[in-house]
Amino acid sequence: MWYWFGLAALTLIGEVMSGTFYLLLATLGLLGAGLVTWLGAGFAWQLLVFALVSLAGLMVLRRFGILRRKRGDPGRNVNLNLDIGQVVEVQAWTEQGTARVNHRGAQWDAVPVDPAAARVPGPHRIIALDGTRLVLAPLA
Repeated sequence: MWYWFGLAALTLIGEVMSGTFYLLLATLGLLGAGLVTWLGAGFAWQLLVFALVSLAGLMVLRRFGILRRKRGDPGRNVNLNLDIGQVVEVQAWTEQGTARVNHRGAQWDAVPVDPAAARVPGPHRIIALDGTRLVLAPLA
């Protein structure tokens, strides 16, 4: 009986270290198996309860969309790119529509958010990252 609870404690520690919900589901299944062991059920029932509780938890998490990954453009995600929202000074635009700007002590290539718009020098806000290039929008 105690081995189920010991395995549940190990998977709970693994869950805390990894941050996924899958090991939490295994922990709940192991606790359920330990509970039916304590009630006197045989090993086959213990395995069945472990599997059913784990799968039921998976179904619940999928039903409520907790395991669904959020799709989006990582180049525009403020939580991933702390440069987004920062202000840089554009000295001049080239004929190709790019500029070199100084940001965080380094020179960066920059492109305008709207290539058809007039490119004027001055302060611009970083709105996205396109690979290693900054995508800029004028402040005014």
